[in-house]
Amino acid sequence: MTIRLYDTSARQIRDFTPLTAGCVSIYLCGATVQAAPHIGHIRSGLNFDILRRWFEHRGYDVTFIRNVTDIDDKIITKSREQGRPWWSIGYENERAFNDGYSALGCLPPTYEPRATGHVPEMIEMMRGLIERGHAYEADGSVYFDVRSYPDYLQLSNQDIDDLRQPTEDGITGKRDPRDFAMWKATKPGEPDWETPWGRGRPGWHLECSAMAHKYLGPAFDIHGGGLDLIFPHHENEIAQAKAYGDDFAQYWLHNAWVTIAGEKMAKSLGNSVLVSEMVKRWRPIVLRYYLGTPHYRSMIEYSEEALREAESAFARIEGFVQRVVEKAGGVVEPAAEVPPAFAEAMDDDLGVPQALAVVHTTVRQGNSALAADDKEAAVARLAEVRAMLGVLGLDPLDPHWVGEGGDRGEDLHGVVDTLVRMVLDQREAARGRKDWATADGIRDQLNQSGLNIEDGPQGPRWTLGPR
Repeated sequence: MTIRLYDTSARQIRDFTPLTAGCVSIYLCGATVQAAPHIGHIRSGLNFDILRRWFEHRGYDVTFIRNVTDIDDKIITKSREQGRPWWSIGYENERAFNDGYSALGCLPPTYEPRATGHVPEMIEMMRGLIERGHAYEADGSVYFDVRSYPDYLQLSNQDIDDLRQPTEDGITGKRDPRDFAMWKATKPGEPDWETPWGRGRPGWHLECSAMAHKYLGPAFDIHGGGLDLIFPHHENEIAQAKAYGDDFAQYWLHNAWVTIAGEKMAKSLGNSVLVSEMVKRWRPIVLRYYLGTPHYRSMIEYSEEALREAESAFARIEGFVQRVVEKAGGVVEPAAEVPPAFAEAMDDDLGVPQALAVVHTTVRQGNSALAADDKEAAVARLAEVRAMLGVLGLDPLDPHWVGEGGDRGEDLHGVVDTLVRMVLDQREAARGRKDWATADGIRDQLNQSGLNIEDGPQGPRWTLGPR
């Protein structure tokens, strides 16, 4: 029962050994709230939600921190463009992110700190770094001296002599162009806070180092985020935290992107697909299946066809669940343990694709049991399927998904069920008088309308088919 994870810093899969037995501490770089989330943003939250669920299934007590970057250059730029207060833009988009996480079934984090709420912790970290000779003040800004930290760039495996830090407007007084800003001197019209070095605002990298220290202490187990954060963000976090005296993260996990035509999904490229729009067109549980079931280190190429395939695949699972519940005459509780093959796949660097194959195999076995009218075997398979789907956050019987669509959706389902039953009664009457042409015609019309009709011992039943 050893969980193994790919550690970016080691460039290999390592056995996971927690700092504290039975406990796991995770820090995930969360939303930068300059705009509403696209599905690429939410993928990271989904991947680490599944990781958290697996740790909890394995019996660990998980502390999960997902921060909110509510002040940075992008938010200030949006404020100027839109003529709105920076905090208004941040709060609106923070709510949009949380709506997206919730819609796709992500468990709430243990704590979700905002950067602006932790300026005192940032000041304390800067003071310590200046005293230790790793940072300096210039023209009201505070910079980290990258050459003062010998292990700088080990995560991204770069050579410091070849390094070019991203340019930052208005930055003055650097001793070395590769030094990065921890604190930026105040500018007219921008938000600022008082510090011993003058008024200004925090740099992006300092925010996460300070919040991780605040909520997880000087050492914690796992730091996560997207591949695009390895440099400069995570590299600079490490430099600040370790130069300050923290051991910081023991494992680094990075999820891959959602791409369109081979390019990373990003607002700056104009190719983003907003979560708020996607949930109007696709069931949120189907979106979770689509974004959460590829391996977290594999790119996802966005396409409508791929979403339709995910919808069809999940419909097969959901149909099995519904049929067994009807057969059993009530809810079947999840099994206490998942099948060994599923556990083996999840332990191996969160191998969700291989684990999902076990789910589909178990569904096929359950369907065979149903066809043989073996209720006991079908119920046993459903218990296993529910246990596995619970780990993946995809159990259609979970209270989160049972109300999917809201009360009006339930009302509509009842109306549709009444209408379909009327048509099915006509079909049954045609079959009773051996008018097979009429019966088949009714079934074909229902299929064309997006309904699947299945004939069983207890009569016909309908389900929504894939679009």
